[in-house]
Formats: sequence, structure tokens, C-alpha cells
Amino acid sequence: MTQTRAASRRILLGATLLVAALIAAFLTPGRATAASLQEVTGFGANPGALRMFRYVPDGLPAGRPVVVALHGCTQNASGYGTGSGWLQLADRWGFSVVLPQQQTANNASSCFNWFQNGDIARGQGEAASVAQMVDRQLADTSGDGTRVYVTGLSAGGGMSAVMTAAYPEKFAAGGIVAGLPYGCAQAAGSPYVCMYVGATQTAKQWGDRVRAARPGYAGPWPTLVAFQGTADYTVKPVNMTDLVKQWTDVHGADQAADVSDTVAGYPHQVFRDAGGRAVVETYSVTGMGHGQPVDPGSGSEQCGSAGAYVLDVNLCAAYRMGRAWGLG
Repeated sequence: MTQTRAASRRILLGATLLVAALIAAFLTPGRATAASLQEVTGFGANPGALRMFRYVPDGLPAGRPVVVALHGCTQNASGYGTGSGWLQLADRWGFSVVLPQQQTANNASSCFNWFQNGDIARGQGEAASVAQMVDRQLADTSGDGTRVYVTGLSAGGGMSAVMTAAYPEKFAAGGIVAGLPYGCAQAAGSPYVCMYVGATQTAKQWGDRVRAARPGYAGPWPTLVAFQGTADYTVKPVNMTDLVKQWTDVHGADQAADVSDTVAGYPHQVFRDAGGRAVVETYSVTGMGHGQPVDPGSGSEQCGSAGAYVLDVNLCAAYRMGRAWGLG
């Protein structure tokens, strides 16, 4: 009887200590807990018929930045958010992520329609849907409306260019990975010509396309960080060259790089405006095909996980963008 009573006391003591430890852990200030991806409905008229997902780290305070991350063709919000490293960085640095998702009813390959006139104009289609997601996210999280960023891969990169052109007042910067300049399909006469060959436009013609997307807008315009694989045969490297022409012209900068160096062994350039501010930054990832650059691991500059169109090249694009935008 005495042994049974003693054993019961030990069990009770152990359980009490376990509960106390769990309570202490959850009440410890600053403790980060894992959040999960959530779908949001009723975020606006949604004329582009997109789905909205978001990631908000637990305990995220008000006044934090928002990153909009747009997946590539055949991808989805969850896979791209995790693979690219953006959700990992959201926990690390403290910001929320909006992850629009295409529906096959809109595009059979789940590509954002960066080439359709009805989806790339202000107030219309998919562009308007993404803008409505931003408004909803800022309202729900009390986010910092001056620190909203948009980025994406391939078709998502093309749609990122759309958002910075059509809604420049909403975004401080854009990050385009293996993407296309705004209006490229219209300039080339076909999205495929744009992707595989490029469009013959001067820097001013490219810039005029952006300015026409938001008539009368006096700035400030979003800055740009772009990544492109030199062995990309889906979206040819000429498209990053044209992005540089387009956005340096928008910012009134010349097309001569002010910085030319290497990062993680890859050519890197920075273009500054007349005031010395970095307005366009590029990474040319030597030998990389079509995909999002990542560098899986637990190091301070590492993020992402490799998969289809998410390529381990020892350089995490999301980290480099986040640093350029002051997120880290």
C-alpha cells in the first residue's frame, strides 16, 4: 500500500512539473510558435477569381511588413511559400506573407495571367484581386502600408511586374525571379515570343509602358531586385536585361551599373538613381535553369528547400531580397 502511494505521488509530481514547464514555455515573452497557412475568403470583389492564402507568424505585432509571394506555373501557394523560403524568413524576421493562388479554371497550368490585357490593368482581373488581398492583409494584421513588397517566380514574376506597374503606390519594391517586364507580351505580340526571344523596345519605350499603367502617378516608384538563370530556356535571360531597361528608365537612372561584383560566386549588379539610391539590383545565376534560387540549411543566409522549379544553387533569392528591403 505504501509503495503504491509513493508511486502515485511520483506520477502526480511528474505530471505537475510537465504542466508547469509547458505553461512557462508558452508564457515566455518573445517565444516563437509555429503558425500555419490559412485561406482567406471575402477579401473583396475578386474579379480575377483567385484564392488568397496567408501566413502570419504567431504573436506578430502590429506595424510589421507584408510580402506578397506569387507562385510559378504548376505550383501552388503552400508549396511555393515553403520552397522559396519566404515562410521561414517570416518567422525569422517577423513579417506576414500573402500567397495568392491561381485556379485551373483561369489557367490550365495554374499560371498567373501576366500576358492577358484584362488581368494586367489597374482595377481589373487578377491584378485587382491581388491588390484587394493586400488591403485585406494590412487591415487584418495592422501591417505597415509603407513596407509592402511583391515577388514571384516565372508567371508569378511577370505578375509581380504587373503589380508594381499598375499599383505602384501599394508596393515599396518588387522581386522578380525568372520573370518578364511589364507589357512584354503586348510589345512582342505574343507571350511566347516574349519568353523565348524578347521584345525589341528601347528603355524609354519599356518605361512608357509602366507609366501608362498608372497615368498621372508622380511616384515614388517601387524598386526592383531581379534574379535570372543564365541557362534558363523557358524565360530567356534577355528578359532580365529588359527589366533593367524598364525600371532604370522609370526611376530616371542610366543603364550603367554603379556596382558590379559577385555574391556567392554569381555576377551581381546595382543601378543607382541620381540621388545615389539603389533602384535596380540584379543577380545573374550562372548555369541555373528555370526556377527559384534557394540555399537550404540553417545558416544565417540560408533559406528554402529544393524541389520542382526551386533550385539549390547555394544562393537564397528570398534572403537577398529581404536584406535589400530591410526586412532582416
